[in-house]
Amino acid sequence: MTTATIPATPELQSGAGRARPEARFAAASRPLAAVTGAEIQAPLIHGGHVRYANLDYGASAPALSVVSAYLNEILPFYASVHRGAGYASQISTSVYENARTTVRDFVGGRPDDSVIFTRNTTDSLNLLAGCLPIVDGVHTGEVLYLDIEHHANLLPWQRVPHRSVIAAPTLAATLELLRGELAHGGVSLLAVTGASNVTGEILPIRALAALAHDYGARIVVDAAQLAPHRRIDIAADGVDYLAFSGHKLYAPFGAGVLVGRPDWLDAGTPHLAGGGAVQDARIDAVSWTTGPARHEGGSPNVLGAATLARATQVIADLDVEQWHAHENAIRSFLVEGLARIDGVKVHQIFPDSASFDAGSGDVPGTGTIGVVNFSVEGYDAGLVAAYLSAEHGIGLRDGRFCAHPLLRRLGLPSGSLRASFGLGSRLEDAQRLLAALQELRRTGLGWDYVVDAGRWVPSNDTRSYPHWAPNTPGTAGAAPCTRD
Repeated sequence: MTTATIPATPELQSGAGRARPEARFAAASRPLAAVTGAEIQAPLIHGGHVRYANLDYGASAPALSVVSAYLNEILPFYASVHRGAGYASQISTSVYENARTTVRDFVGGRPDDSVIFTRNTTDSLNLLAGCLPIVDGVHTGEVLYLDIEHHANLLPWQRVPHRSVIAAPTLAATLELLRGELAHGGVSLLAVTGASNVTGEILPIRALAALAHDYGARIVVDAAQLAPHRRIDIAADGVDYLAFSGHKLYAPFGAGVLVGRPDWLDAGTPHLAGGGAVQDARIDAVSWTTGPARHEGGSPNVLGAATLARATQVIADLDVEQWHAHENAIRSFLVEGLARIDGVKVHQIFPDSASFDAGSGDVPGTGTIGVVNFSVEGYDAGLVAAYLSAEHGIGLRDGRFCAHPLLRRLGLPSGSLRASFGLGSRLEDAQRLLAALQELRRTGLGWDYVVDAGRWVPSNDTRSYPHWAPNTPGTAGAAPCTRD
């Protein structure tokens, strides 16, 4: 078995036999929580194996070991919910409905807030788009959003009256820009991201909520990236609607959630027309129910909701200071190291994001989460990602991250690279990424790569994979734009 060699870099101190990180990075020397798959061995194209360095948490985070254990505990009791009189059905119903309370508490929801389980964040925001107020068949206002949004918080609003705005060069100026748009009137909903899925920059959601309310609008926050990294209190922050996904919050099975004020949701178009969503149905007419059931037609994702709720309990119990110190240490180490590699550039949206202070007691912590976006001069981002995987056992994201307008804004129309990390990450993951990029800049690629079905892959790849894996690299089609 081979292991990655970590050469000394300016931000490392020389140690006996191996470079050691500075003391200020010690908080990230070990994972903060156990996750499944932490010791997966990835085959290298040159031969041998190395521990897989997962720097793709922003797309889908590994399940917490505690959540996996909980799944195994409840799985034997999995059954139909709500209308089953049997023992297992009653237990499953209790688990499912209690998950709502757990999730509501996790985000600081108001007592009457609806908690609707969906497929993912995209599904949640599409659901809300179908619940915007309508009077006499006409929407009562527009949805206001910025060009920096993920497609999940961009495309649903294009189907309704909307007003899109190009963000200003700074975060402070962007708030004033939004103030001006809201002052014009006619906006019913302000849609914003809690933290950018591309750069990790946190937006001041409490200040934005106050701004929206000042002009009679509501606010929805896409918290897909924020929820796994920062505590959220929607009651204190004044957030009307919040959407996030279990698969980014260390839970499997693809459950999402929409939490928020019930009036729009109870009057909106049912998201899934089907069993469970009705009070009474006839052959050519229907009377819809209210509450979460209105939008949860069909058999729900019980295990997805249950594991999502369990993950929120684990995160809620974290020591906030230790949590942020762990993440900030990895991010600082990585950003400083990337800045010292010739030809590597770190990207951000707002130069004032790290120091911005809205003066409203906004989301605590630094102005960024565990997401770092960068590019390597002279190399296609997809080629770099393939190199890192094949030659170093490192997994990260490349492309346009389902945020095409933002990538064009950043001058990266063909894409960039994103390293993202979380509770199961360790400083060594960042060290290995820096070492691999240094090697790329110093000696170039160590293997030949070709484009297959739109993706860079190693040529003549003979590595072995699990016997149950349906495809090996290079045989599958190009990956679609997912919620990452």
